[in-house]
Amino acid sequence: MLVVGNGRTITRNNDIPFLENGAVAMEGNEIVKVGRTPDLQSAYPDAEFIDARGGVIMPALINAHEHIYSSFARGLSINGYAPKGFLDILDGMWWTIDRHLTLEQTHLSAMATYLDSIKCGVTTVFDHHASFGHITGSLSAIEEAARKMGVRTCLCYEVSDRDGMEKSRESVMENVNFISHALQDQTDMIAGMMGMHASFTISDRTMDFVREVKPDGVGYHIHVAEGIEDLHQCLKEHGKRIVDRLYDFDILGPRTLLAHCIYINSHEMDLIRETDTMVVHNPESNMGNACGCPPTMELVHRGILTGLGTDGYTHDMFESWKVANILHKHHLCDPNAAWSELPKMLFEGNPAIANRYFKKPLGILKEGAAADVIVLDYDPLTPMHAGNVNGHLLFGVNGNNVMTTICAGKVLMKDREVLVCDEQKLMADCRQAAGELADDINRK
Repeated sequence: MLVVGNGRTITRNNDIPFLENGAVAMEGNEIVKVGRTPDLQSAYPDAEFIDARGGVIMPALINAHEHIYSSFARGLSINGYAPKGFLDILDGMWWTIDRHLTLEQTHLSAMATYLDSIKCGVTTVFDHHASFGHITGSLSAIEEAARKMGVRTCLCYEVSDRDGMEKSRESVMENVNFISHALQDQTDMIAGMMGMHASFTISDRTMDFVREVKPDGVGYHIHVAEGIEDLHQCLKEHGKRIVDRLYDFDILGPRTLLAHCIYINSHEMDLIRETDTMVVHNPESNMGNACGCPPTMELVHRGILTGLGTDGYTHDMFESWKVANILHKHHLCDPNAAWSELPKMLFEGNPAIANRYFKKPLGILKEGAAADVIVLDYDPLTPMHAGNVNGHLLFGVNGNNVMTTICAGKVLMKDREVLVCDEQKLMADCRQAAGELADDINRK
């Protein structure tokens, strides 16, 4: 039994949204009680107690679109890399990295990503992986890291024809095999999806093959209209827009996650809504790649299940929220934009997305929900209550405020000490692997 208490508690539960001196009691992998600290200490006197010391207790965060394989790009300089547009960025940076990754480097990339996620209070990650130098077994290498680090994760491999049909077929089968494995797992900590890169790198032949072999019970995780080039290619080669093409191949549906959706129109939004397909917004990546701003606010207003991700640009969901808040205000020239939509995406949309793949309720502190809890060292300068918690988090908190991270009842980090790995050794191993990757990429 574990009790986290003595903190301002944000539950995301409308019955008891905020407790000034709240606590959360956990047993096994689920929450058994939420209430006032004295009451829970009295009810569970023998429980281990983690003292929030007046900080904030809240549900752990979810990242709905991550790229583990990009971990070793930090500080990487590739000889001759001078991109003039999005396609140059893809081929010159990201596809170059993924063509050189070994299985060990993929594993260490995952360990590093999960480490940063834990330190930022993220305990559930939807990853979209690519390592075309070593495809088979790459998802298992990531799963091994997720198990070691105690982070809940949904994995897929991005199918693409960009390196030839043999590797395309191998990537399809990597998904199929991992999905079959994940569907048998009973821990509620691992899930699988059919990953696809983007419409413009996937032929009709591959689309047909994927539809033929994809296991039942899962959907797709695919980039959609991230760059205008994706839309132009689809119109030219297939005579239709991207979402229409996905609809024709039975890709849309309630278990499918569309990343980005920048260049979509009203008709495509209707298709997404009518098929109950999910969308994930990645603001920093869209801005950094100069791809444009998606119509995210309209997606939310139309009732489309929309979440927030980082696309590997960061692992800090608070940071992603802050950037998205400014982006949409600027893009729409409306200072009132995004105040309610973005918290809805992060604190309601992401849990709803995750719970299409994981059984226990996520993103909420209530009896029977997953025991995913974080503690922040935030001491509010101004009054804090149920009606203004989002304002406090938006303007007063980032990932560096996270002190303690718990996933499925397991304490992954306590008072900023990571308990699930030797952090110094892991960082040393990652630095060595990243150096070897950089040398390999630049070796001519």
